[in-house]
Amino acid sequence: MGPKCQSCGMPLSKDPEGGGSEVDGTRSSRYCSICYENGAFRHPGATLEEFQAYCQDALAANGMPRILAWAFTRGMGRLDRWREG
Repeated sequence: MGPKCQSCGMPLSKDPEGGGSEVDGTRSSRYCSICYENGAFRHPGATLEEFQAYCQDALAANGMPRILAWAFTRGMGRLDRWREG
């Protein structure tokens, strides 16, 4: 499956932008463009629980059943962004 975003868990191969952007404009190899832009998180003050809810809502808005959206976000706490605090 390849590398996944260390904020939301999305496979980076599914990111339409090819990854988030660093301050110098290069593509991030750790975070997707939905979570990370210009070297910073797009939702910097969000707690894990708030960000999980945001991701669930976004997935559901794109047609994913809520139960699957919930299941896809359960492992987010093991990703680098949330373990690093």
